[in-house]
Amino acid sequence: MFSCNRSPFLSRRQAVRGLAALAAGASGVRADAAEQVLTVAAFPAVDKIVEAALPAWQRLHPGVGIKIVSRQFADHHTAMTTALSTRFYLPDVMALEVGYVGRFAQGGGLEDLAASPYNIGQVSDRYVPYAVRQATGRGGAIVAAPTDIGPGTLLVRHDVMAKAGVSDDDLTRSWDSYVAAGVKFKQSTGAYLLAHARDIKDIAIRTGVQPGEGLYFDQQSHVLVDTPRFARAFELAREVRKHKLDARVPTWSNEWGESFKRGTLATQLTGAWLAGHLSNWLAPNTKGLWHALQLPEQSFAAFGGTFFAMPRLAPAANKALAWQLIQLLTLDRDMQLAAFKSQDAFPALVSTYDDPFFEQPLPFLGGQPARVMWRDAARNIKAVAVHKQDAFAGEVIDTELDKVLDQAKPISTALADAARLLSKRSHR
Repeated sequence: MFSCNRSPFLSRRQAVRGLAALAAGASGVRADAAEQVLTVAAFPAVDKIVEAALPAWQRLHPGVGIKIVSRQFADHHTAMTTALSTRFYLPDVMALEVGYVGRFAQGGGLEDLAASPYNIGQVSDRYVPYAVRQATGRGGAIVAAPTDIGPGTLLVRHDVMAKAGVSDDDLTRSWDSYVAAGVKFKQSTGAYLLAHARDIKDIAIRTGVQPGEGLYFDQQSHVLVDTPRFARAFELAREVRKHKLDARVPTWSNEWGESFKRGTLATQLTGAWLAGHLSNWLAPNTKGLWHALQLPEQSFAAFGGTFFAMPRLAPAANKALAWQLIQLLTLDRDMQLAAFKSQDAFPALVSTYDDPFFEQPLPFLGGQPARVMWRDAARNIKAVAVHKQDAFAGEVIDTELDKVLDQAKPISTALADAARLLSKRSHR
């Protein structure tokens, strides 16, 4: 439900640690007297969503237990990477954050859900289209079913806006006006426009992606980073840093959380799920001080998302039931809405979008019915093709951007260097 950038590479020590975690991390066992047991590997709060679905599952399959193996986000994905590469301790169903789906989509370790007997293509129109595309490999294989998504949004401190004399239109009319509003914030209140200049780059590179393209590669693995789309994103980030508008704190750091509590961040480019995190644990004391907007220039973009996949070499005897569990979690309207209401897991299932829950006011956002706006964003996000080197490409681009911001490296040189390195890796 949220995205974290992690290294795609495992050292031997990490692999051993991942195997040990797989062997020792079981929790949430519901297999008493069961003839058959499915193992589901997940991370917070997906584990809670699966656990909440157990009563419905047991009504459908009273003789089949579910064992939930839950680990923290990074540990979980390390364990899943290790399990797929070593073929040991494979769960029947694994949750994957979108940043890992693209990598695994090309590796051959996951079942192709588009193939028989799963035939997810027959129901793919029930999901938000772009989410299905995120799980589709270059050969047309669909390796995972989307369960929740992260429509992009701009969260704004309206008390800081009032002090600076900044309007909603100033923040959303264009990226240039957004940066100009940041100058007003800094001059009038001392608040930063955003946590890190990298944040504006992350959105801008998602603007203008053509059909069939990915963020970094096209369908033939040609590199797309030395292009006007990336040049514009780097220019915006450089402008933010030039005017000292970013706090230079990474997402999910302690400093990042403190910035929300203290009101030193005026805005945050993020996924809709962050409003729930702010309300529940990040900065509950700021209730009523925020409201949500669409991203500048109507730059509809996705921030994170969760999928369920089936390892190809998991026990064959469990495959049919594992697929039925995935269908229950992703295609059942009641299950999807329950996850939305309890864990802020924005549904990937389109049939939920007429539910009155979307229109309810959000107290943390001063009573704004922001879910309606996020629903509109979800419907407008364009599909972006995935590539097995996306995670590595993201790291390369971030490294080159840091050189632009901190060492004054020319943008054209930075992007050319990134393209050269990625060209060497793209066909591996």
